[in-house]
Amino acid sequence: MARQDTRLESEGAEFLVLGQFLIHKIAAYKTYTNMPGYDLVATNPENNTSAKIQVKSRWATKAGGFPIKNFDCDFVVVVLLNRGSKDGRKEILPPEFFVIPVTVVEAVCRTNTSWSKVLLKDISDLEQYRENWTLVNEFLSE
Repeated sequence: MARQDTRLESEGAEFLVLGQFLIHKIAAYKTYTNMPGYDLVATNPENNTSAKIQVKSRWATKAGGFPIKNFDCDFVVVVLLNRGSKDGRKEILPPEFFVIPVTVVEAVCRTNTSWSKVLLKDISDLEQYRENWTLVNEFLSE
């Protein structure tokens, strides 16, 4: 089975996260070249600080995890787009956002010779990261 091209959905997820940062008064911008470890940069010009943000999105409703190769960032924002399922059985729901420090992601990453994957069930107290934009704000204030 041919792999579906998900570039548009991935770009959309990055813009969704960018919008959330701006709504929460966190200055941020999208990188304009394909940076290997991050997609967005959040900044605090007053403190001269920045945070590199990697956005990981999953198309299917209630996806259980995501692949990751590069940990050169400060946060991973997981966006569950919740667009249903290929067989049409899963409901389309609003997107969900989890703002997770990269150290947490790295600690639960499962790796073998051909892939690295994080299962959301392996992140203890995942709910503490749901839409927790404050984590980035606090990081930028340090």
